[in-house]
Amino acid sequence: MTFAAETNTPDIEQALADAEHVCARQGARLTEQRKRILEQILRTEGVIKAYDLINALSSDDHSIKPPTVYRTLAFLLEQGLIHRIESLNGFVACSHPGERHESALMICDGCGQIAEFHTPEPASRALEKEAQAKGFEIDSRMVELHGQCADCRQTDTLE
Repeated sequence: MTFAAETNTPDIEQALADAEHVCARQGARLTEQRKRILEQILRTEGVIKAYDLINALSSDDHSIKPPTVYRTLAFLLEQGLIHRIESLNGFVACSHPGERHESALMICDGCGQIAEFHTPEPASRALEKEAQAKGFEIDSRMVELHGQCADCRQTDTLE
């Protein structure tokens, strides 16, 4: 996954173009408002919360309202363009937009860096099997792993 600190403008422009294609394939439209919110998520390093989006996208002469942001976040989630990080009550851009996939997120509690990876097939099957054995029907699945990235661990070791 590319993080905002490493992302340059052509990467964001490509991600927005890809998002438009994903929406078009699904019969949806990425409006200017939705594009602005997605762009802010793409530019943010780590997780961004709804009210951070409101603050970032509002100006003295134009205020974006919370219902608009929440509706847009719901749309972006539905289209598979972002992920919700439940433990942090925030959102990150999906590194594989438009692909049906089970993801896991590695969240560094030191620097806030977030990396997405596909959940390995054996792990997915084990979760399915356990849920089935308990009579539990899974509606959605997102694995969040909290810890420290290599850079933060290296820094801690040097101190």
